[in-house]
Amino acid sequence: MKKRLVTLALCLAVAVPVFAQGKEDTRLANSADVLKQIVGDANLPVSVLNQADCVLVFPSVKKVAIGIGGSYGRGALICRTGADKNGKWGAPAMYKLDQGSIGVQLGSTATDFVLVIMNNKGAEQILNGKTKLGADAAAAAGPTGAAANGYNADAMKVDVLTYSRSKGLFAGVSLSGASMDTDDDANKALYGKPISASAIVDGGAAIPSAAQGLVGFLDSTSPAKK
Repeated sequence: MKKRLVTLALCLAVAVPVFAQGKEDTRLANSADVLKQIVGDANLPVSVLNQADCVLVFPSVKKVAIGIGGSYGRGALICRTGADKNGKWGAPAMYKLDQGSIGVQLGSTATDFVLVIMNNKGAEQILNGKTKLGADAAAAAGPTGAAANGYNADAMKVDVLTYSRSKGLFAGVSLSGASMDTDDDANKALYGKPISASAIVDGGAAIPSAAQGLVGFLDSTSPAKK
């Protein structure tokens, strides 16, 4: 009996980390799908992406409970490499989104959010810990279509451009007040050790195989900042 219990405990000890990493692999795959669709449909123009330091994708954000108006999502942050964040795209850091007021935008369906971080100030703020859009980083609804032609983030003094998709339709959306923070448990599951988002972005971790689709898409679509 004792041997069976020991065997069961060992199996659980092995299975739990594998299950946790499996969830992060799925999150990365879903993030890649969302980003490919928003760029492929020209809702996020490549001209805007070419100006970005980082991209943060939260696929399938849902309400926590009916009547409360809260919402919760988990996603992935991908930044360009290099001291000035103007090179190829690096390994992803896992993040979580927690915001009550966006519940009214979600309705009864899951909503995808894409945040495009346009400068070093916005990137450093998000990498340093819990960030509230509109307070810690200036945010605005992302331009789409003709409105994105000639868009200049420096001139607009915007740190983060925000987009959402619900029922297949993407649009720029205001997420002022939304808060996000690093998902330390998810980063540990993905990389096999405790590691900060800053360390990941600064080259402290190799790109996981599950992130190759996401990072590869960004490298092929927007290989360098312009």
